[in-house]
Amino acid sequence: MRHARSLLVAPLLLACAACSQPATEPATDTTLPPDPVAEPAAAMAAAATANVTLAPTEGNDTAGTLTFTVADGVVQARGQITGLGAGTRHGFHIHEMGDCSAPDAESAGGHFNPGMSDHGRVGHGDHHGGDSDNLVADDAGVATVDARFDGVTIGDGGASDIIGRGVIVHADPDDYMTQPTGNAGARLACGVIAAGQ
Repeated sequence: MRHARSLLVAPLLLACAACSQPATEPATDTTLPPDPVAEPAAAMAAAATANVTLAPTEGNDTAGTLTFTVADGVVQARGQITGLGAGTRHGFHIHEMGDCSAPDAESAGGHFNPGMSDHGRVGHGDHHGGDSDNLVADDAGVATVDARFDGVTIGDGGASDIIGRGVIVHADPDDYMTQPTGNAGARLACGVIAAGQ
């Protein structure tokens, strides 16, 4: 009899134990809310590269593609530009407007100059943020670009940001002195800088 009573009591104890168990709580979301400081920093890191495709202006054959990156606080441009004269030198600048719609690319405006400086040579005193060294074409009319731009940024949305600006290859070399353009002549190619992917 005692054994039978134990068998009857056991299921009741189990049922009561189940009743006394707290309901399973929903899983706690351990995901932290977005960090308002880290998010812009991550976006800037992602946008720390930019690209431009240069297309010829009317009557010219100059074209190319360039990638912009940041190294030690200086923007570097690398790539190739074709359709130049053999052994020729050409002014090469970032311009204030990302507008290549005019046949001669005058719609790109003047040199990008966020620091409001005189025109000059990058690394040699005063210069525009958009000033860079001349390009030099090889015997096949191709310029391998490894240029620097000091005083500009990529993708930070500030006054010195090059995203959306124009890039111009000029017909003549920049003399690094004549204000405000270096006497670099006509515009052979134009492109608009876009954030890297």
